[in-house]
Amino acid sequence: MTRLAVVLFNLGGPDGPSAVRPFLANLFRDPAIIGLPAIARWPLAELISRTREKTAQANYAIMGGGSPLLPETRVQAAALEAALAAPDVEAKVFIAMRYWKPFAAETAREVAAFAPDEIVLLPLYPQYSTTTTGSSVKDWANTYRGSGRTRTICCYPTAAGLVAAHAQAIREVWQAAGAPADLRLLFSAHGLPQKIVDAGDPYRAQIEATAAAIAAQLPELSDWRVSFQSRVGPMKWLTPATDAEILRAGADGKGVLIAPIAFVSEHVETLVELDHEYAHLAREAGVAPYLRARTPGVRESFIATLAQATRDALGRGGVAPFGPWLCPASHGKCPRRQEGTA
Repeated sequence: MTRLAVVLFNLGGPDGPSAVRPFLANLFRDPAIIGLPAIARWPLAELISRTREKTAQANYAIMGGGSPLLPETRVQAAALEAALAAPDVEAKVFIAMRYWKPFAAETAREVAAFAPDEIVLLPLYPQYSTTTTGSSVKDWANTYRGSGRTRTICCYPTAAGLVAAHAQAIREVWQAAGAPADLRLLFSAHGLPQKIVDAGDPYRAQIEATAAAIAAQLPELSDWRVSFQSRVGPMKWLTPATDAEILRAGADGKGVLIAPIAFVSEHVETLVELDHEYAHLAREAGVAPYLRARTPGVRESFIATLAQATRDALGRGGVAPFGPWLCPASHGKCPRRQEGTA
């Protein structure tokens, strides 16, 4: 019997008010987030975490004091483990968070104790970025010392099950609202500094590919746009911004349905930023209705995609996407291109 370890990567989130500051410090210490030497990056991370602590704590208080990301990821892990069950495979799904517990080092020890024959690294970031999947894979490589042949699923931006899960969630909320006609569909993704994308990060291209694939399944919602949320700091970030697009929809006499296409589970960016902050902005701007589709969570098509991506990865080595995707040649930070297999 083959022993298979699947490691799910995700961002992580503070599990209580006292964890907010160290979580933020971990986030901003990452060189993939702030590209400065450690001697400058660490003091800056400490400063940012101190100044943002109270605001962040207030946001997490709306969700009960901590992030729901780990509990939601555990449910996804259990669903995936069940989907991978087979007579000749003992599959176990592990979780490695990047900026809060369980950290990669802790998970690496658990995986090593499991003594797997095969390891699949599977990010819960459908679209690749050096700041998310790239950072998590690097962190794992620096910590894991156990057995097993490892391969990585770098991304799955147009995988059929992911696209179907989003399309289903969008259609459900639209139909529940009475199928309003004057509605603009906003595919909202977490933003990045523009300079990261300009340096060859394929994130924006993959976000746009996800949006186009979902929109193709929703001909009844033909007015759609891609936008970016969660901007922080003075640098230029990807545009257009989601809050600006909400205001534009109001000026155009349109309602808004937001689909968070860079997220596969609920957390602060969806439950607070979209459901509270942007909902308030929409009310002030006279945007009605203001609707928000849920993330894929444990929808059957999404879990099936994760399971099939895992099975397909066992037949190869190295790094590869799942589904019909190849980064454009201009995206030098594509992990397959860096590996020389694209």
